[in-house]
Amino acid sequence: MNETPTPAGEPAPTTTSQDPAPLIESPADAPQAAEEAAAPAAEAVEAAEAGEAGEAAATDAAAPAEMSPAAVAAKLKELFPALFGGPGFKPLKLRVQADIQQRAPGIFSRAQLSAFLRRYTGNTGYLIALGKATQRFDLDGQEAGELSEEHRNAAREELARRKGLQQERIHAEREQMALAQQQRRNRAGLLYDYERTTLTLANFCVLKGVTPEELPGLLEIAKQERAEQPPRPEPRRDDRGGRPGSRPEGRPEGRPNQRRDARPEGRDGPQQQQRPPRKPQPPRG
Repeated sequence: MNETPTPAGEPAPTTTSQDPAPLIESPADAPQAAEEAAAPAAEAVEAAEAGEAGEAAATDAAAPAEMSPAAVAAKLKELFPALFGGPGFKPLKLRVQADIQQRAPGIFSRAQLSAFLRRYTGNTGYLIALGKATQRFDLDGQEAGELSEEHRNAAREELARRKGLQQERIHAEREQMALAQQQRRNRAGLLYDYERTTLTLANFCVLKGVTPEELPGLLEIAKQERAEQPPRPEPRRDDRGGRPGSRPEGRPEGRPNQRRDARPEGRDGPQQQQRPPRKPQPPRG
């Protein structure tokens, strides 16, 4: 590899073997990356991180106690309740990780904060708030910059993607459940026919489309499933010992409300209207 010669009298430029890590490690999905990455340019983020490299190394050298993301969340809620302690989510100020390390030195390591922020900014509730908000907020709960439309759209797209995945998962689960129920009905029918068939084993297997080797296993599963079914409740009976809605024994056929001693009309019943007598017709000539 060709190297550019250094003029005499000038010190050779120093290089580092490792590039500085980004201020907030970008998550795998797009909304989290858009949320915690510096919007103006990646070079600005790297420059800011390079200026704080010495402080970060000193902080890591202090060896903070091991903390899970849940423990980090509880501690941040205690230290900065205006941002992390209220109901719901607030869009975080860009480069908020550096602010946390500056306001709470030696408490969190960079890895701990990065793990927490990846989980926090990937929460569905946070993405919903991000898609509706117009401002970002600092550790004191104060507005700290306008939220760009690009970041709002990224959050909305991620929400739509998750919704689509959820619908696909629900559809697949329903199909799997329907398939399992159909297979169970098929096994129940196979057992029912097997217990009543007069065919030989070979003919029965050909008729049902199964092999003699797999038939015993299917029958055993069907027996277990039949034993697991709850017993059917007996039909409820009324106070007179019959089924609800059934006609008591000894009751004559006919209408349910018809009385046996109903008297025919014309005797003691209502009088029928009498027609007037017909006028005699004159004889025809």
